Amino acid sequence: MSDSDIHETQQATGETIPRFADAPAGAVLGGIAAGLSSIGTIWIGLLMLLIVADVIGRNFFNAPITGVAEIAGHSVVAIVFLQTAAAIMQGRLTRADFLFRRIAKASPAVAGLIESLFCLVGAVVFALIVWSSWDKALNAWNVAEFFGVQGVFTVPTWPFRGIIVLGSALASLAALYRAINRTPIVGEGS
Repeated sequence: MSDSDIHETQQATGETIPRFADAPAGAVLGGIAAGLSSIGTIWIGLLMLLIVADVIGRNFFNAPITGVAEIAGHSVVAIVFLQTAAAIMQGRLTRADFLFRRIAKASPAVAGLIESLFCLVGAVVFALIVWSSWDKALNAWNVAEFFGVQGVFTVPTWPFRGIIVLGSALASLAALYRAINRTPIVGEGS
Protein backbone atom coordinates (compact mmCIF):
# COMPACT_ATOMS: atom_id res chain seq x y z
CA MET A 1 0.00 0.00 0.00
CA SER A 2 1.53 3.32 -1.03
CA ASP A 3 1.52 6.54 0.99
CA SER A 4 -1.11 8.02 -1.35
CA ASP A 5 -3.37 4.99 -0.81
CA ILE A 6 -3.04 5.36 2.95
CA HIS A 7 -3.79 9.08 2.79
CA GLU A 8 -6.74 8.45 0.44
CA THR A 9 -8.22 5.88 2.83
CA GLN A 10 -7.75 8.23 5.79
CA GLN A 11 -9.47 11.04 3.94
CA ALA A 12 -12.33 8.76 2.92
CA THR A 13 -12.91 7.77 6.54
CA GLY A 14 -12.75 11.40 7.64
CA GLU A 15 -9.83 10.87 9.97
CA THR A 16 -6.17 11.51 10.28
CA ILE A 17 -3.59 9.79 12.38
CA PRO A 18 -2.91 12.02 15.40
CA ARG A 19 0.57 13.41 15.73
CA PHE A 20 2.55 11.66 18.43
CA ALA A 21 3.52 14.98 20.02
CA ASP A 22 -0.11 16.01 20.58
CA ALA A 23 -0.27 14.01 23.80
CA PRO A 24 2.43 12.77 26.18
CA ALA A 25 1.26 9.16 25.82
CA GLY A 26 1.42 9.39 22.04
CA ALA A 27 4.87 10.98 22.10
CA VAL A 28 6.32 8.35 24.43
CA LEU A 29 4.60 5.44 22.71
CA GLY A 30 5.53 6.72 19.25
CA GLY A 31 9.13 7.32 20.28
CA ILE A 32 9.56 3.85 21.75
CA ALA A 33 7.88 2.25 18.73
CA ALA A 34 10.11 4.20 16.33
CA GLY A 35 13.21 3.23 18.33
CA LEU A 36 12.35 -0.47 18.29
CA SER A 37 11.50 -0.26 14.59
CA SER A 38 14.91 1.29 13.93
CA ILE A 39 16.58 -1.57 15.78
CA GLY A 40 14.58 -3.99 13.62
CA THR A 41 15.69 -2.22 10.46
CA ILE A 42 19.35 -2.36 11.47
CA TRP A 43 18.88 -6.04 12.36
CA ILE A 44 17.55 -6.68 8.83
CA GLY A 45 20.70 -5.14 7.35
CA LEU A 46 22.98 -7.18 9.60
CA LEU A 47 21.03 -10.35 8.83
CA MET A 48 21.42 -9.69 5.10
CA LEU A 49 25.19 -9.30 5.54
CA LEU A 50 25.34 -12.54 7.53
CA ILE A 51 23.40 -14.46 4.88
CA VAL A 52 25.53 -13.06 2.05
CA ALA A 53 28.72 -13.94 3.95
CA ASP A 54 27.38 -17.47 4.48
CA VAL A 55 26.53 -17.88 0.79
CA ILE A 56 29.95 -16.60 -0.29
CA GLY A 57 31.71 -18.79 2.27
CA ARG A 58 29.66 -21.84 1.31
CA ASN A 59 29.98 -21.46 -2.48
CA PHE A 60 33.47 -20.02 -2.95
CA PHE A 61 35.46 -21.27 0.04
CA ASN A 62 33.51 -24.39 1.07
CA ALA A 63 33.30 -22.88 4.55
CA PRO A 64 29.71 -22.06 5.58
CA ILE A 65 29.01 -20.05 8.70
CA THR A 66 27.57 -22.30 11.40
CA GLY A 67 24.09 -21.45 12.65
CA VAL A 68 22.97 -18.98 10.00
CA ALA A 69 19.70 -20.81 9.35
CA GLU A 70 18.84 -20.87 13.06
CA ILE A 71 19.77 -17.22 13.56
CA ALA A 72 17.78 -16.17 10.49
CA GLY A 73 14.71 -18.13 11.58
CA HIS A 74 14.62 -16.59 15.04
CA SER A 75 15.60 -13.15 13.74
CA VAL A 76 12.65 -12.88 11.37
CA VAL A 77 10.21 -13.38 14.25
CA ALA A 78 12.07 -10.87 16.43
CA ILE A 79 12.18 -8.27 13.65
CA VAL A 80 8.43 -8.56 13.07
CA PHE A 81 7.68 -7.96 16.75
CA LEU A 82 10.15 -5.06 16.91
CA GLN A 83 8.45 -3.27 14.02
CA THR A 84 4.75 -4.06 14.53
CA ALA A 85 4.01 -1.27 17.02
CA ALA A 86 5.45 1.39 14.70
CA ALA A 87 3.38 0.02 11.82
CA ILE A 88 0.24 0.25 13.96
CA MET A 89 1.06 3.77 15.20
CA GLN A 90 1.60 4.98 11.63
CA GLY A 91 -1.51 3.27 10.25
CA ARG A 92 0.61 1.06 8.00
CA LEU A 93 -0.27 -2.38 9.26
CA THR A 94 -0.63 -4.65 6.25
CA ARG A 95 -4.18 -5.61 5.34
CA ALA A 96 -6.42 -6.08 2.35
CA ASP A 97 -8.51 -2.93 2.21
CA PHE A 98 -10.31 -3.17 -1.15
CA LEU A 99 -13.67 -3.59 0.63
CA PHE A 100 -12.78 -1.09 3.35
CA ARG A 101 -12.16 1.66 0.78
CA ARG A 102 -15.62 1.14 -0.72
CA ILE A 103 -17.21 1.31 2.72
CA ALA A 104 -15.16 4.42 3.53
CA LYS A 105 -16.38 6.20 0.39
CA ALA A 106 -20.00 5.25 1.07
CA SER A 107 -20.00 5.95 4.80
CA PRO A 108 -16.97 7.47 6.53
CA ALA A 109 -18.62 7.03 9.93
CA VAL A 110 -19.05 3.28 9.43
CA ALA A 111 -15.49 3.01 8.14
CA GLY A 112 -14.24 4.86 11.23
CA LEU A 113 -16.16 2.45 13.44
CA ILE A 114 -14.69 -0.53 11.57
CA GLU A 115 -11.18 0.93 11.91
CA SER A 116 -11.65 1.46 15.65
CA LEU A 117 -13.00 -2.08 16.03
CA PHE A 118 -10.02 -3.39 14.03
CA CYS A 119 -7.66 -1.58 16.42
CA LEU A 120 -9.47 -2.86 19.51
CA VAL A 121 -9.37 -6.45 18.26
CA GLY A 122 -5.67 -5.97 17.50
CA ALA A 123 -5.07 -4.70 21.04
CA VAL A 124 -6.77 -7.79 22.46
CA VAL A 125 -4.87 -10.17 20.17
CA PHE A 126 -1.50 -8.68 21.08
CA ALA A 127 -2.43 -8.68 24.78
CA LEU A 128 -3.22 -12.39 24.46
CA ILE A 129 0.18 -12.96 22.85
CA VAL A 130 1.81 -11.24 25.84
CA TRP A 131 -0.23 -13.34 28.24
CA SER A 132 0.62 -16.61 26.49
CA SER A 133 4.30 -15.77 25.91
CA TRP A 134 5.22 -14.34 29.31
CA ASP A 135 5.68 -17.69 31.09
CA LYS A 136 7.69 -19.08 28.18
CA ALA A 137 10.01 -16.06 28.25
CA LEU A 138 10.55 -16.39 32.01
CA ASN A 139 11.12 -20.14 31.69
CA ALA A 140 13.67 -19.58 28.90
CA TRP A 141 15.56 -17.23 31.25
CA ASN A 142 15.32 -19.52 34.29
CA VAL A 143 16.42 -22.75 32.59
CA ALA A 144 18.90 -21.11 30.19
CA GLU A 145 17.06 -22.45 27.15
CA PHE A 146 19.01 -22.29 23.90
CA PHE A 147 18.75 -23.24 20.25
CA GLY A 148 21.44 -24.75 18.07
CA VAL A 149 23.69 -27.78 18.53
CA GLN A 150 25.33 -28.01 21.93
CA GLY A 151 29.09 -27.91 21.64
CA VAL A 152 28.91 -26.53 18.09
CA PHE A 153 26.67 -23.50 18.10
CA THR A 154 24.15 -22.30 20.71
CA VAL A 155 22.25 -19.08 21.28
CA PRO A 156 20.01 -18.36 24.27
CA THR A 157 16.30 -18.08 23.42
CA TRP A 158 15.34 -15.61 26.16
CA PRO A 159 16.23 -12.46 24.15
CA PHE A 160 14.01 -13.60 21.29
CA ARG A 161 11.16 -14.57 23.62
CA GLY A 162 11.59 -11.28 25.47
CA ILE A 163 11.31 -9.36 22.20
CA ILE A 164 8.04 -11.17 21.45
CA VAL A 165 6.63 -10.14 24.84
CA LEU A 166 7.91 -6.55 24.64
CA GLY A 167 6.86 -6.10 21.02
CA SER A 168 3.41 -7.54 21.64
CA ALA A 169 2.85 -5.36 24.71
CA LEU A 170 3.86 -2.26 22.78
CA ALA A 171 1.73 -3.30 19.77
CA SER A 172 -1.26 -3.78 22.08
CA LEU A 173 -0.79 -0.29 23.53
CA ALA A 174 -0.30 1.17 20.04
CA ALA A 175 -3.51 -0.44 18.79
CA LEU A 176 -5.40 0.82 21.84
CA TYR A 177 -3.96 4.32 21.28
CA ARG A 178 -5.07 4.24 17.62
CA ALA A 179 -8.56 3.05 18.59
CA ILE A 180 -9.01 5.88 21.09
CA ASN A 181 -7.22 8.74 19.32
CA ARG A 182 -9.03 9.03 16.02
CA THR A 183 -9.18 12.65 14.91
CA PRO A 184 -11.58 13.70 12.11
CA ILE A 185 -10.10 15.70 9.27
CA VAL A 186 -11.46 19.23 9.65
CA GLY A 187 -13.48 20.50 6.67
CA GLU A 188 -13.56 17.16 4.86
CA GLY A 189 -16.55 14.89 4.68
CA SER A 190 -18.31 12.82 2.01
